[in-house]
Amino acid sequence: MRMTDRTIELDCGKLTPTFTQRLAAGLAPLTSLFRGFRNRMDINTLHDLSDAQLRDIGLSRADLTSAFLASTFFEDPSEHLTRSARNRWRLSLFRSYEE
Repeated sequence: MRMTDRTIELDCGKLTPTFTQRLAAGLAPLTSLFRGFRNRMDINTLHDLSDAQLRDIGLSRADLTSAFLASTFFEDPSEHLTRSARNRWRLSLFRSYEE
């Protein structure tokens, strides 16, 4: 008597996305654009702060200007400001360590 192995083929292909998943994927670029626009508006309000207040959050007026110049209209300038603040913070830690 002979035994044979049988394998079951499973359809493990990609599942078709649901309507809400397709809707969310379709709206993602639009929400990203609105988020970038809102962040630009918020960065404009940072110009109202004094130099001391900007220094408290780790920024300078030059950082605000360079954030707008370095990013296009469709890019989010807040990422540039975040990097500037983090770099300034690291430099201040390094300087305090040397002293």
